[in-house]
Amino acid sequence: MTERDHVTVSGSRGPVNSGGGDQYVIYGAGPDWMVRKGVAHFRIAREDRVRLADRFVPPPGYRVAADRLEEPGSVVLLDGPPGCGRRAAAIMLLHGLGADGDADEEEGTRFEELPATAEDATKDQRPPAPGEGGRFLLDLSGITDAGTYDKALHRLVAYRSDVRKAGARMVVVLPSGMEHAHAMEHAHAPDLEPLRVRLERPRGVAVVVRYLRMDRMPFRPADLGGDALRSLCDRSPVRELARLAGLVRAARDSHRFGTDFAGWLDQAVHAVTDRAGEVRRQMSTVRTAPERALLLAAAVFEEIRADTVYEAWHRLMRTVGHEEEATTELARTDFGELLEALRIERAADGRLRFERLAYADAVRTYFWANFPGLRDDLRDWIDEVTELSSLTYDERTNVVLRFGERSLAVGRPDHLFGLAVRWADRATGSTCEPRAVAALELGLAHEEFGGSFRKQVYECAVRPGPLSDGLVRVLTAVCRQSLGATHPDQAMVRLHHLAVREGKAAHEAREALLELAADRDHRLYPSLIGRLRDRASREQRGAERHLRLLTELLGSDRAPQPPPWPALFKGWSTVFSRPPTELWTPLVSGWLSAAASDPAQFMAPEVMVGATHGRTAALHRLYVIACGWARSSHHPDRAAVAARFWQHIDHAQYARTERAGAGPRTTEETR
Repeated sequence: MTERDHVTVSGSRGPVNSGGGDQYVIYGAGPDWMVRKGVAHFRIAREDRVRLADRFVPPPGYRVAADRLEEPGSVVLLDGPPGCGRRAAAIMLLHGLGADGDADEEEGTRFEELPATAEDATKDQRPPAPGEGGRFLLDLSGITDAGTYDKALHRLVAYRSDVRKAGARMVVVLPSGMEHAHAMEHAHAPDLEPLRVRLERPRGVAVVVRYLRMDRMPFRPADLGGDALRSLCDRSPVRELARLAGLVRAARDSHRFGTDFAGWLDQAVHAVTDRAGEVRRQMSTVRTAPERALLLAAAVFEEIRADTVYEAWHRLMRTVGHEEEATTELARTDFGELLEALRIERAADGRLRFERLAYADAVRTYFWANFPGLRDDLRDWIDEVTELSSLTYDERTNVVLRFGERSLAVGRPDHLFGLAVRWADRATGSTCEPRAVAALELGLAHEEFGGSFRKQVYECAVRPGPLSDGLVRVLTAVCRQSLGATHPDQAMVRLHHLAVREGKAAHEAREALLELAADRDHRLYPSLIGRLRDRASREQRGAERHLRLLTELLGSDRAPQPPPWPALFKGWSTVFSRPPTELWTPLVSGWLSAAASDPAQFMAPEVMVGATHGRTAALHRLYVIACGWARSSHHPDRAAVAARFWQHIDHAQYARTERAGAGPRTTEETR
């Protein structure tokens, strides 16, 4: 790398690339990222986008796409070779539309990912309608067959129409290696082809330098001149370069690999290029079941105390059906000697770790890839050993995430989801099972299987019959924490189904749903009103649960500011058209109090009266509630609001009797 190259990419801010790659976005690696998070994942949350922006290097073609996206209503289709960072580029294109790096999000501009396939949506949910200024990502990169791609393009045509009408913007990530033009012709959308922009892979050394700079690495351009590093920079996907830079940081932070950048970089390069081969060579010499089981247990439980690893090791051998030796333990090879033979270190604090950087990850990868017949046993082992009382919260979570990473990598998301449900169903008390939450959040955030996990969460939420309180709590937690950030419309649907169930945990789902409806841009609030009105009107059994939830949503303490009067009018119309009328008192009294204390709520009395559509019984009920509310305090503001409310009721009664041809009967006559 030349000095000129060094200067070009050394700024502390600005658009930079990725850890994106074809399927994953990886921000870094090390004890607090790779180990804790388990696998590469990406949420389009603001804090994650800001982090990505700090590390993103624009690939060739990026500026062309950015220029095309400037006009409201624009749609851009990103194409490019695998590993060039298309998804990361798409996210940064949309992120860059925000004023001052996304400050406009504070004002309510939406940034969401749209469902790419039918599997990613649910039957009772339509895709979110774009609003003005909204920013939308449609990632088709995971599609591998022409039939699914053809259907996805039909969805794209519909999305594009909505985006153009609303003045929103959308970026689409196309799959690599498919005949786009041919597929577009079959989708009857030849006008999509001009929207395509070709991206190329960014300079690998620029990606590495950017990550190192953001991690405050003390290096010189000459330190990056090694042949091995140059080879990686020339051919590796962007996500692997991001991982490499993260491993340099991990080597530095471990304090085990010297104090200079050259030593850290050397360890990281070897971790990326040599670890798989090293594990294969070790496995060719480690032949007994106990040794292999200890190697795997240490890899899954790395950085955990030796006694806990010892217990996990023996449980693994029992799970896979290994018969222990008949001799006493004193007659066998001692634990420390076995660890030394396997090149596993026991630190001064008693925790176990491998001598080489990232070796544990390579061991886990080897076992899950090369012993497929053991995967069911490994699932059951993880179920058992994560119950060990000696594990801390963080250690237990790390074990779950390490297992989940490998299960997803070998195409067994059912193992991860199944364990999550099993853990949730067994939970006792009122706490939320953390293992289940960690497992589901990992699956929901996965590039390939995220849609499948969202669908399975939906199927659990709508399952006939009772759900355990533990499962309801876990599903509520992941909808609130994960789906609420990435797919708020889907979170709303699932929380609604949970909120109208029986059981104590359903109350938590109701609270989560109402909180979600009061999100930053308040877009979900009218949407949820419409959904609850529909269910309250349409369903025979359980209609009252929807109505009670609707009434709570319509309260003055739940409504966004400024109040969305058209949505409130529709909601109040539904509530005021049916029993139970005892629901009305807190609703009406709350809004009268709001009108008395806040000029912004001035319209509430008139809108509530209008929502009765002149029905005499409903107007009389409102009048009685207002009388009780006015008598509860002699404050002059209350008297004024009550008088105005009664006046609106008089006008509504007069209009109704006029239409009926009878003389008016005012509220004054009934007072």
